[in-house]
Amino acid sequence: MMSREFLLTRLSRMTDACSLSMPFDLVTEYCGASAYLVARYDMVSDQRLDNVLSSNWPFDLVRQIDEELHASYHRSNELEKCMSALQPAFAFFSDEILLPEGVSRQYCSLIFNAGRSRYILLLLMPDQTAHSSQRVMEAGLLSGYILSMRTARKVQMDREMDLTERELECIYWIAEGKTSDEIAMILGISKNTINNYITSVMRKTATKNRSEAIAYAVRNNLV
Repeated sequence: MMSREFLLTRLSRMTDACSLSMPFDLVTEYCGASAYLVARYDMVSDQRLDNVLSSNWPFDLVRQIDEELHASYHRSNELEKCMSALQPAFAFFSDEILLPEGVSRQYCSLIFNAGRSRYILLLLMPDQTAHSSQRVMEAGLLSGYILSMRTARKVQMDREMDLTERELECIYWIAEGKTSDEIAMILGISKNTINNYITSVMRKTATKNRSEAIAYAVRNNLV
């Protein structure tokens, strides 16, 4: 089994990597899991899969667990979400869900924070294999470290490509479900100016509509 010292050494060398797959592959191996899924947990919306940041689960399984993720988010209140942070929780897939060979029907979920954002780490566990809750909790802490480093790097990159403060404000309020008229009232500027900011955001981020712009902002931790 991978040692903590080896894991930390490898992760420290990956802080400049753009991909999330390599560090999360290491964290998954460290806690004895078979596969991982990381998603934003403070902006679960009807966009569903847009909240998934990285995963090596089978795609059909991602779609099915996303339904449960959406439901569980709305079943719990804000205090319960805070109290559950870094506490491993276990649940079972239903019998009709097809799983990869050698994977247990019991999966693990763990909520963690990175900066002001909240995320959820879901782990597929090997069948008939004991796991360490302590290592799962450490995986949550390390996941927060990975995403915090990525957030700092991405914010710097996005600011370097000239997303202005006003454009960031507009995309934030769009993600909150506000219309152009509502954003204009909040910021005290005209609706046409708001629409110009939003058009500029879509041009700079190479997105085609507001939904794609929201998805881009979520994936890159701009909101």
